[in-house]
Amino acid sequence: MKKVIIAEDIQAILEKEDSFLNRSDVRIYTATTNEQALSLHRTERANLIIAQLDTPVMSGEILTSLIREDHELRKASLIIICSNTEPDLKRCLQCRANAFVTSPINKAILLQEAHQLLHIGHRKSCRVPVSIKIEGRSSEMPFTGYAENISVSGMLLHSDTLLDEGDAVTCAFYLPDSTHITTNAEVIRILERETEHDANGYGIKFIDLSTDFSSALEGFVKKEQRYK
Repeated sequence: MKKVIIAEDIQAILEKEDSFLNRSDVRIYTATTNEQALSLHRTERANLIIAQLDTPVMSGEILTSLIREDHELRKASLIIICSNTEPDLKRCLQCRANAFVTSPINKAILLQEAHQLLHIGHRKSCRVPVSIKIEGRSSEMPFTGYAENISVSGMLLHSDTLLDEGDAVTCAFYLPDSTHITTNAEVIRILERETEHDANGYGIKFIDLSTDFSSALEGFVKKEQRYK
């Protein structure tokens, strides 16, 4: 399990991205200030901290200095977010962070820096975009929805049904080649709706997927990738 502490306003920018930060083996903690980020790190021993250069009470320079000078805390990697001005850039160059990213934030650059510092491998199973109707059941209550993308490990599900993180569900659906798949699954994350009219979005992890169903999904994903 990788632990990441992210400044609250930066997390608000990244949370809608379908990135490695949403994986089940990455745990995210948010902090409103650098002082809170330091407190969280002392408790959780984060692998990566993404912080602002300036927050009330504690600056990014002080945060990095306190971490680098502490034998128990200094193993964490740090990314500092700063404005694209000469004074802030000089401050970042002088502090002991692993990387800095200027604002307005280029999300692709920030995620690339975070990915490299966390040393996270690529997904073993790539996801491909789909539009598949899902028939599901949660606590004996049936529901329907649509998968937006899918892999052998899970899918992104949209449904009007209210589900909670950790809910166990059963999903049944047909692949385009008419293969019918039924599997147990778990809700591992809840996506924020962009508007009140949007369906609820859920990250779904497949559980106990049979060998035949796993092979069928893997074949479908590889076939779809060849046409991208």
